[in-house]
Order: sequence, then C-alpha cells, then structure tokens
Amino acid sequence: MTILLRADRAVFRFSGPDAHKLVNDVVTGPIPHEPGVAAWWALLSAQGKVLAEGLAGWADDALWLDVHQSVADDFFKRMKMYRLRAQVVIDDLRESHRVGFSDAPAPELISHRDGTELGWRIIAPVEATAGWAADDRAYHAARIARGIPQLGPDFPGMDAFAHDLGMDILDGIDFVKGCYVGQEVVSRMKHRGTARRRPVIVSGIEAAAGTPVMAGTREAGSIGAVVDGKAVAILRLDRITDPAAVTVDGKPVSVSLPGWATYQFGETVADE
Repeated sequence: MTILLRADRAVFRFSGPDAHKLVNDVVTGPIPHEPGVAAWWALLSAQGKVLAEGLAGWADDALWLDVHQSVADDFFKRMKMYRLRAQVVIDDLRESHRVGFSDAPAPELISHRDGTELGWRIIAPVEATAGWAADDRAYHAARIARGIPQLGPDFPGMDAFAHDLGMDILDGIDFVKGCYVGQEVVSRMKHRGTARRRPVIVSGIEAAAGTPVMAGTREAGSIGAVVDGKAVAILRLDRITDPAAVTVDGKPVSVSLPGWATYQFGETVADE
C-alpha cells in the first residue's frame, strides 16, 4: 500500500474532557466523537471568512485535526484563546507527526476515511513515515477531479466563505448545532441564497496557479494549484453565461461542475 506524504499539512491533537465540546463549538463541521469518518471543517473569522480548514477525526480518546502549514501558527493561537478554562490539552505535533494520503487505511497508524470521499487520511510519527512517497501530486489530482478546493494550494486565508468551497453541500457545515465563530454569516448565506462563488473544475490549463479565469472580458476568479493541466477554481457563476467562452492566460479552457454540485453556470443570486 502506498502512502503519499502531504508535507504541507500540520497536525494538532485535542484531548481532555472538554476537547470535543471546544472544537465543536468553534468550527463549522459536525465534529465526530468516535472513530470513523473524518469530518471536513473550517475555522472562520467573525466575518465568515475561512481562516483554516481540514479534517477532524477521533482516535485514541482525542481529536486529530490537520491544517495547511501556512495558517498553522494562527490556528494554534486562536484555538488556545478559545480554550479559556476548558479542560483541553492542545498538542502541536508539527515536529513529531506527519499527514499522509492513501486509498486504504494503514494498519497500526491513525487512519480516518476522508469525509469528502478522497480516500484515507493517515497520521503517523515521523519515524514511521520513512517509506512514504514524497510526491503527492496523485492526491491533488484526485481532489481536483472531485472539485475540492483547499486553503493553501488554491486560495489563501481570509479569501473565501465556507459556501464558496461547497462546504454547505459536502457536509462541512453543521446547520443543526448551536453557534460557532462566523455562524451568523453562514446562516445568512444559506437562508438568503447569497453564495456567488462556487468550485469549478478547469481543464486544458497552460498557466500557473493564481492566473485569472476570464469569462469573455470579465474576470470570474482565479485557478488554484495545477496538476496535469487541471485545477479547481472558485468562480463567480453568474459571470459564466457561456462556458465555451472561458479562457485562462488568453487561451481557451474547459470548465465543468463537480459531480456533487447543486448549482449551475449562469446562476444569479440575491444581493447580500
């Protein structure tokens, strides 16, 4: 079995009597409290912008969360602030553990099935990762094909709302639980239908990540990380009235919606 090292991910472990309550009360997702599927979640600003996102899985009486390295310091600082007097130990495992991806669970390692249906997230001590493959392009190719955007490769922190990522469709938001940071914005976007931007799969790319996507003469967004000529772009749907007229760096590209999408090109939404 091949495990791909995801070197850009940082691991944090939350343990203690109040660990589940803390995480569940702060982030968007339906946080698990038993082994099984890892839930997609986001930590939002008060204005509803995504500060960090990743998976949360339960193992060994603790929650294991991973985030992109670029936001790890900020995530750690904020979660310690939110902890207050709660009985929670937050361990920063960036030096001791690594995150991997596999098509199957790894025996004797912490393995969680990815809630976005991208195989299995593997977490292991550094010494157990010597045989992992260093090239994770196969992982990114799989998530691009599924239309899953990620903070870091595809967009920076404070750049997108949870709805922009499709988290409302892919169970990255728990609309039943009580308040969490940014919840009012998420709820308003749900009830008013004000999600203007959505993930779109762009193919036939000959440009670098961050290059604008043009719908005719209007910019609709920009592409994320490119693997084998494909990328996920978070685009303004209302500007793509003719999918055949979309270009990147002046060259025609193909655009398609993820298989899980409940939205369409050309959609217009109410003003926020």
